[in-house]
Amino acid sequence: MTNATILHYINGEISPGTSSQTQDVFNPATGQVSGQVALANRADVDAAVAAADAAFPAWADTPPIRRARVMFRFLELLNRHKDDLARAITAEHGKVFTDAQGEVARGIDIVEFACGIPQLLKGDYSEQVSTGIDNWTTRQPLGVVAGVTPFNFPVMVPMWMFPVAIAAGNTFVLKPSPLDPSASLMIADLLRQAGLPDGVFNVVQGDKDAVEALIEHPDVQALSFVGSTPIANLLYEKGAKLGKRIQALGGAKNHMVVMPDADLDKAVDALIGAAYGSAGERCMAISVAVLVGDVADKIMPQLAERARTLNVKNGEDLDAEMGPIVTAAAHQRITGYIDKGVAEGAKLVVDGREFDSSNTGEGCEEGFWMGGSLFDQVTPDMTIYREEIFGPVLACVRVPDIATAIRLINDHEFGNGVSCFTESGSVAREFGRRIQVGMVGINVPIPVPMAWHGFGGWKRSMFGDTHAYGEEGVKFYTRQKSIMQRWSDSIDAGAEFVMPTAK
Repeated sequence: MTNATILHYINGEISPGTSSQTQDVFNPATGQVSGQVALANRADVDAAVAAADAAFPAWADTPPIRRARVMFRFLELLNRHKDDLARAITAEHGKVFTDAQGEVARGIDIVEFACGIPQLLKGDYSEQVSTGIDNWTTRQPLGVVAGVTPFNFPVMVPMWMFPVAIAAGNTFVLKPSPLDPSASLMIADLLRQAGLPDGVFNVVQGDKDAVEALIEHPDVQALSFVGSTPIANLLYEKGAKLGKRIQALGGAKNHMVVMPDADLDKAVDALIGAAYGSAGERCMAISVAVLVGDVADKIMPQLAERARTLNVKNGEDLDAEMGPIVTAAAHQRITGYIDKGVAEGAKLVVDGREFDSSNTGEGCEEGFWMGGSLFDQVTPDMTIYREEIFGPVLACVRVPDIATAIRLINDHEFGNGVSCFTESGSVAREFGRRIQVGMVGINVPIPVPMAWHGFGGWKRSMFGDTHAYGEEGVKFYTRQKSIMQRWSDSIDAGAEFVMPTAK
């Protein structure tokens, strides 16, 4: 969408809104402005919520099987246009095209899951819970729900939310990141083509003002958020005070433990891909390698060589391994963390600040480029260990044994994802049981659960009681109703003044 203004999608139509504020959208590979995105004000948010509220009664009354049929048609269209979505991601986020294809594929998985909504909404039935009385439960939609999503997954993370929410009978307002907003309108158009009624899915482009308007709107019943921990915590607390249902996924500092018995070649492959894939701009990126025993001396030369020779270039090139950083501001922030790591005494083995951008592709010399950085001798008191960098920086910590590794990870404030590479079944079992992290991989570096399992961390990586997507997502976007029924010929005469019991 070169030099275009990316607008809102409200009640089945592209809408300019009433605000005159816009923000530049960049191509990170070239550093050039590719367009502008509208920034919603409260009136624009009110219009989107009003459209969703008006559409809710009819959509909630639509039989689940008919809602599923819309999802099936949407699924077919997604598969037909998945590369178009991937190209939009690469153009505005910068991640390599093959990685963007993987993002779209994982989003499609959630849509496939949502197509089974009739089965997922089934309640429980108990006959004769007491004489002449039957009891059953149903799950019913909440109403208007909203999703606030980050820049790093402009297709996948929205699909963690709206397919399940809409299939369950809710109407939805999406507030995507203003850094890469084009995919949201492409999704809206595919939903329209699939036959989704106007107002069921809406998009308001914007910044923090739009987020505040959504969380404060009295007709928004629930909000799902993915982003930084400070904002996740703030939205969770604010939403709770307003009586809203909130699911807020925050930051991470994901560790990968490498045991002495691990296959080191495979561990190196895993660390390089998980640390530097998508330029480290993933909430599930491995940013800390925990090297146990004598592993460090064996693995560090291989890690250094691979980090130095990363194929960093325009993500449109199919042989690219890593693309640019998403914005100039993010580039500056990551550079600041590398500076701080050096100042605090960590050993900088590979310096991504020295990256030469001359071979990144034609016209890309002014893009937001950086190479992979690798630190050794990192300690838990250092800033680069404690804080989420969200960039291509891998910090290596040396520990003497698995018990120390587990204690180190459990002491961290974040508990999003973790991995352990080992050939020992007993180590794997003990690690899985003892680690205080929400998503665990054994010889799997990025253990993002599949669509039917649900995504979410522990500690300050997630605020809320239910994880994203899967059956947990169905619970988040619905509420249980319990119904007890009997008929007059089974009711004894006379008033009862005691607690009803089974009899």
